[in-house]
Amino acid sequence: MPNELRELLDFAHEIAWQAGKLTLRYFQSGVAVDQKADESPVTVADRESEAFLRTAIAARYPGHAVLGEEAGLSGASDTTYRWILDPIDGTRSFIRGVPLYGVMVGLEREGQPVVGVVNLPALGEVVYAASGHGCWWNGRPCRVSQIVTLRESLLLSSVASGYEQYGKGDAFQRLLAAAGMFRTWGDCYGHLLVATGRAEAMIDPIMNIWDAAALFPILSEAGGSYTDWQGRPIIAGDDGISSNAAVRAELMQLIGQL
Repeated sequence: MPNELRELLDFAHEIAWQAGKLTLRYFQSGVAVDQKADESPVTVADRESEAFLRTAIAARYPGHAVLGEEAGLSGASDTTYRWILDPIDGTRSFIRGVPLYGVMVGLEREGQPVVGVVNLPALGEVVYAASGHGCWWNGRPCRVSQIVTLRESLLLSSVASGYEQYGKGDAFQRLLAAAGMFRTWGDCYGHLLVATGRAEAMIDPIMNIWDAAALFPILSEAGGSYTDWQGRPIIAGDDGISSNAAVRAELMQLIGQL
């Protein structure tokens, strides 16, 4: 099983890298933007990236299921392995020519997230992990930071306001008051800053499974954690938090006052 996971991680890394190169063809090009039914934006780069990932997975692992943000679920629902794809996480950043977007490839085995790769093609960074194989950042091992208090911490979020609409306004203000520094380096980029020790916590008031699937093994193998706001280690929650191990208790205590 360990060798199998290593093989799956290598494959995930390769296809995330190739999909990232595809997105760069459209980056900072004035690409046309469409609106999905939920009013979120989508571009040809999103669609082509996911199509490439799906084709590659089907060719290599035809028995695996695939769930993607743009094309939904394909394959048997009772298969051992399910790939979970976000072809461009941070489409709004991508559209504006901001390089803080990523191609996310996650893999579940029997419902548990075991492989995660996030490629930030415009930054030249890839962070990847598999259960029992550690977390890696551009080929070198990476770990969360050892900072132990929120007063010393860098707290990140995808948004700087609007937490009230999610019932999290008071908790957000408590976190802001406790943190040493706050920045909105959002989407997958913020979570990767935690995994690589460059920030201590990243909070997201709303998440989808394709936003979270790759992050869970990355944070876990880097010595941190990915949970929902209730502290549950799941990828199918409606919100998400990445943190290092040392500040997690303080962070959750403040959030626990919801």
